[in-house]
Amino acid sequence: MDLDAFRWLLTDDGQRLLARAVELTAEGADELVVQSALRRTAAPEHVAVAVGQAELRRRAVPKFGDLATLMYFTPDGLEQATRLSVSTHRAGRLQAAVTQTVVDLGCGIGGDLLAFARAGVLTAGVDLDPVRVAVAGANLAALGLAGAVQVADATTVDTSPFDVAFADPARRTGRGRTFHADDWTPPWSFVERLLTRDACVKVAPGIPHALVPHDVEAEWVSDHGEVKEAALWSGRLATVSRRATVIGDGGLATLTDEDDPGGDVGDLGAFLYEPDGAVIRAGLVTAVAAGVGGRLVDRKIAYVTSEESFRTPFARSYRVLEELPYREKQLRAALRARGIGTLTIKKRGVDISPEQLRKRLDLRGEDEATLVLTRAREQGIALLVKPF
Repeated sequence: MDLDAFRWLLTDDGQRLLARAVELTAEGADELVVQSALRRTAAPEHVAVAVGQAELRRRAVPKFGDLATLMYFTPDGLEQATRLSVSTHRAGRLQAAVTQTVVDLGCGIGGDLLAFARAGVLTAGVDLDPVRVAVAGANLAALGLAGAVQVADATTVDTSPFDVAFADPARRTGRGRTFHADDWTPPWSFVERLLTRDACVKVAPGIPHALVPHDVEAEWVSDHGEVKEAALWSGRLATVSRRATVIGDGGLATLTDEDDPGGDVGDLGAFLYEPDGAVIRAGLVTAVAAGVGGRLVDRKIAYVTSEESFRTPFARSYRVLEELPYREKQLRAALRARGIGTLTIKKRGVDISPEQLRKRLDLRGEDEATLVLTRAREQGIALLVKPF
């Protein structure tokens, strides 16, 4: 989609065509059928833009919920945009820090801009891509939010007039996704300079702890059990060293290094806890152990055990039913003897493919079960557990 095509989409004629494309798409019509129907009244290039936008809105619902029906997207902009629940949490932190203004350096289609504006923060965004800037501006207007956007190189913007600078460096090159900070756009050297002031930078969840500058807070965020991102907070926005934030049906919960007294390895108890990915990335597994009155199953593996039953937002909870033989032949016999035919296999710290093992076990019973394969005190163990 080029800039002229997008601008046409915002005209009255473009809006009518888009509305019809959205209607046909919602009815489940095949894309070719939709295009054929629309070409009776519109030029092919306009139809392509409208149909493409209707499809992007459909795909955006998991990220943006009901807002997706009003928004505009580009394919790569949608892929790179922050999930609404996560950007809303970030905007909430800025609001709590009494932030009046924020500049988004590389705003893309405006996902974070929208969250900042919805939180009441005066917002400005820049991006090198004119189409993305136009889309971001249209999204602000579509949701009735105040904000300014313009085409500019983020590395040349004077951020001093703003309370906070936010950046989400692109982590893709011509060769695909990169895990090397020096290959980001803008590069890591720019991020380091930005973090000398009040700033927030979205980074990949796999960022090494050693790369995080001193006095910068690193926060890992998961949404319904899936780690979405890490964010670096600097200046007055940094309140701890490491933080894990989990978002779920019950709302939001956060755990920090100040909640972590450390911990040790102990014997397997009656309950097993599987820490959330954000907790693991943040290195706060022992904080979970402290919260459930427990201990580590193994020093190198992110499982916690306890004699006490807890429900915690920071881990999945299981009752340990029994320990089964770890060797495959004996394990198969034990599972068959218990009439288990449907088996969920979870594993950590062992070189086993659950899919391949499930096939080899060839279970045919009527009951369902969950099996945890892991290590305790450097020995492989198999645990039959029940989630609660």
